[in-house]
Amino acid sequence: MRGALARRVAMAAPTLSSIDEAEEELDTLIESDDDNALEVRDRRQRIHQMKERLASIPWIDPFDLRYNNRVKQPKPTSQAVMFCIMDVSGSMDEQKKDMAKRFFILLYMFLQRNYEKIEVVFIRHHTSAVEVNEQDFFHSRESGGTVVSSALNLMSDVIRKRYASSEWNIYAAQASDGDNWDSDSANCGRILEENLLPYCQYFAYIEITEGEPQNLWYEYLKVKAQCPQFAMQKIRSASDIYPVFRELFKRQPANGRVSA
Repeated sequence: MRGALARRVAMAAPTLSSIDEAEEELDTLIESDDDNALEVRDRRQRIHQMKERLASIPWIDPFDLRYNNRVKQPKPTSQAVMFCIMDVSGSMDEQKKDMAKRFFILLYMFLQRNYEKIEVVFIRHHTSAVEVNEQDFFHSRESGGTVVSSALNLMSDVIRKRYASSEWNIYAAQASDGDNWDSDSANCGRILEENLLPYCQYFAYIEITEGEPQNLWYEYLKVKAQCPQFAMQKIRSASDIYPVFRELFKRQPANGRVSA
């Protein structure tokens, strides 16, 4: 309405001024003793035409029938968080834990070097999971049984409380020997598919074992078949660590991966 009124005032002002001038001239002609009946008639006709033109200016145009339509637009974000999840159960002997730590040290150095703003969340687990600092993650010797889902549930809780997917790019890397309760491995697959991967740009799993894959590996194969942002590799010896790291984090920006 404000826009329509402003436009009407702007359009009508010249016509109103012309009408005022014409009416003053008409009054002068009428008061004159001269024989000017034809001129008076023309002046009256001109005034009538101007008033008709003024009346034709609409109060509301279709152009004025506007409204604010707020459309959500994707907002790019440079904030990123990497979850580092390590199995420290009894089945992970010192050699396997050492390889897992080397993998995460390589990943941690890569993140610090390539990202100015990235947060790292360290999670260790055996039968239960706990978020720890960098020192405890790499140097604590605590061990126990194995319930892998405890770490995935903790990661899900941390994301929900601190890292909304609308504001953060979320990545994760998990290291384990794959040994887990059979029933819990199936639970891990469900947690990944339902609670984690819908919010993650990329999730990498490494299984550290010299022999045949463990039950967690086979469960994760099902997840990989359904979720393109999930990747997995095996590490059998220390010499595999860097090639596996390069394969998992190679540059593939179209898939939203962390680029190495």
